[in-house]
Amino acid sequence: MPTLNWIGKEKVINHHQDVPYKILEPQYTFSNGKESKGATSENKIIHGDNLEALKSLLPEYEGKIKCIYIDPPYNTGNEGWVYNDNVSHPKLKKWLGQVVGKESEDLSRHDKWLCMMYPRLKLLHKLLADDGAIFISIDDNEQANLKLICDEIFGGRNFVTSIAWQRAYAPVSLNKYFSTNHDFVLCYSKKKDIYRVKKLKRTEKQNKDYKNPDKDPRGNWKAGNPSVGPAVEKNVYKVKCPSGRIVLPPKGRSWLYSEEKLNELIDDNRIWFGKDGNSIWAPKLFLSEVSDGITPLTTWLYSEVGHTQDAKKDLKQIFNDDLFATPKPVKLIERIISLTADKNSIILDSFAGSGTTAHAVLNLNKEDGGNRKFILIEMEDYANTITGERVKRVINGYGEGSKAIEGTGGDFTYYELGEALFKDDKMLNEDVPLTKIQEYVWYTETKEAFNAQEENYLLGTKHDTAYYFYYEKDRLTTLDESYLRTLKTKAQQYIIYADLCLLDQKLMDKYHIVFKKIPRDITRF
Repeated sequence: MPTLNWIGKEKVINHHQDVPYKILEPQYTFSNGKESKGATSENKIIHGDNLEALKSLLPEYEGKIKCIYIDPPYNTGNEGWVYNDNVSHPKLKKWLGQVVGKESEDLSRHDKWLCMMYPRLKLLHKLLADDGAIFISIDDNEQANLKLICDEIFGGRNFVTSIAWQRAYAPVSLNKYFSTNHDFVLCYSKKKDIYRVKKLKRTEKQNKDYKNPDKDPRGNWKAGNPSVGPAVEKNVYKVKCPSGRIVLPPKGRSWLYSEEKLNELIDDNRIWFGKDGNSIWAPKLFLSEVSDGITPLTTWLYSEVGHTQDAKKDLKQIFNDDLFATPKPVKLIERIISLTADKNSIILDSFAGSGTTAHAVLNLNKEDGGNRKFILIEMEDYANTITGERVKRVINGYGEGSKAIEGTGGDFTYYELGEALFKDDKMLNEDVPLTKIQEYVWYTETKEAFNAQEENYLLGTKHDTAYYFYYEKDRLTTLDESYLRTLKTKAQQYIIYADLCLLDQKLMDKYHIVFKKIPRDITRF
């Protein structure tokens, strides 16, 4: 498979492993129209670098996100985005803090963009559920590069489609060559063999095409196309209409069905020859048999999913201000979610911007009574004042008079990225709460979410193995016979973390004990 190379690639393909694991610190929970401390929501808005934040989500969410939507910088040269990833490479360090320029001004602009995207996509791949999918908005500036690195990370076999979204309704006549009015939305699955795209709901306009001129008891139907091309020789044959007229398929085409199959359908009154019985036959497509929906096309019109001006109007109605140049319309994200997620899915957006993804999730939940959860990550300082504030207003309702929009209801917890779990000298950061350390260690051992146990130092049991984390902030802990006598949980094997171990190897073998030294043997991921 062809791969893409660029400056710094060899330093970023595993950079997601070097990113420090930081804890998430809840700041407040918005519920019942007000902020409070204490209880947390399953919906999250996280303020912080999205590379670090994505890593912090792994213990709870690896392999659990059904639908990911991201709208990264398009790298047009007009966005003012800055490469800030701390990669140990002299060339890349020179990029730190520099605004990425335009094509003619910055010859490394594509390298910077790829170095920024690659480790984030690696973590997003880890978070994605096996039957889930990621949708990425992009334009021609990086579409080709994005496709190649997604082929590398997700696997070319898991490419689903590239959607063309008509983002603008007013053509720009001043453009020199073409008036560009579309963006792309690339879609990749985690495992395409089990990923299923949901069908779109049928509209009243689509259903109006179905009639019942022959009063068929199976209900309304419409005529289908009887022929296909290119021609298949065995399906080129004469058909006799009820009027006696003999018809053949058009030149270069053949009938849709074999002669035997066509006769079966005629006997079942599923073939229409027109009111006079003299027309070329057509299969009857019954509305009752397609009522589960329609297969989505790869071209999405603004009349169906909105355009950027719609998105700007939404923001202006919510904030009474024009805050973003190219926001995405809520309908666009609603369609993306509807195609992949069910009513209880988790939806992630790690380039959250104004919070459109949360808006879409809340709308869908209100519409069908679902319990979809959202996770938004935004690194800019407006994460609370715009991203969080928009979600609050959507929950409560916004607008005035005839333009008032009823609230969706719902809640969320707002987080800041906190301390790193490990210090620069690779020792545990003692300022991190013990439960967060336990959560991390349990996840590295079992890939499961942590639940506090009643027994002291016990992390939990899995597959008849008991995991103990014998750790004290202010003293060294020693795995010895006196400590063993305090263990209450019975298991076939024991994995015990401690600072020191004084047990004889024969004793450890006898009781199936594995010692892991703190912090040396704590897995970094």
